[in-house]
Amino acid sequence: MSEMQFPPSPQSGSIASAGTDDLRAEYLAQDLFANGECRLRYWETDRTIVGGIIPGATPIDLPCPEGLKSLYFLERREAGIVNLGGPGRISVAGKPQAMAHLDALYLGRGVEKVSFSSDSVAEPSRFWLLSYPAHAAHPSRHVDFAGSQGAKLGTPEGANQRSLHKLIHPGSMPTCQVVMGVTRLASGSVWNTMPPHTHLRRSEVYLYFDVRPGAAVFHFMGAPQETRSLVVRDFEAVLVPPWSVHCGVGTANYSFVWGMGGENQEFADMDPAPVDSLR
Repeated sequence: MSEMQFPPSPQSGSIASAGTDDLRAEYLAQDLFANGECRLRYWETDRTIVGGIIPGATPIDLPCPEGLKSLYFLERREAGIVNLGGPGRISVAGKPQAMAHLDALYLGRGVEKVSFSSDSVAEPSRFWLLSYPAHAAHPSRHVDFAGSQGAKLGTPEGANQRSLHKLIHPGSMPTCQVVMGVTRLASGSVWNTMPPHTHLRRSEVYLYFDVRPGAAVFHFMGAPQETRSLVVRDFEAVLVPPWSVHCGVGTANYSFVWGMGGENQEFADMDPAPVDSLR
């Protein structure tokens, strides 16, 4: 008989004593969206890169930060992109792809040139990017959000009625790691993903949007028996380690892009954290 031990992450044990500023600095990605800029953030867990791109009057090329030690961004990576703004285009190796609001695009390993543009400066596109290392090259592919089938989840009594749209996932296209989708809460609903869960074989990123001015989402994280919370506002992202729960409640309904990377892509690969076990 053989077995492998999984000791607790040092971070999971220290999160209970972390101050608010330390917690936000480590797990909350802010200020990623700026007009006319591409802003990226690296996260060591699963070698994740997240980023926001808002093209203005001129297109923005996907940069290759020095820290990647690559000839170009996607030399050894893949990426998923969702447009959270006005109509725009993404040029992939010189071929433009129209991107409507909430459309997604998967970019496979080996694409050398990627450029982002908005159809209108007055209503610019707002591209959200999630990238992981890739061991193989899969074809790039566009996903039309208008044609996606959203699963209806939750109940009015639970204040968690929502539609979940799987956009980039194994059932629709091959990828190495990245899985992405959009969840939108119905009017009057405020909870997402309750009861929460963890998934040891992959990490997750929540990018919250459609959070109204003056509103906020209280995102819960941490080990199930040592939960903490982050106050999250519009177009801010939470970086969720494999050992952490992830769920949130808003002061009003909102939407979020969820994205995952890691060892496994199965959507149902999770360890439930029942409400009566949470602390």
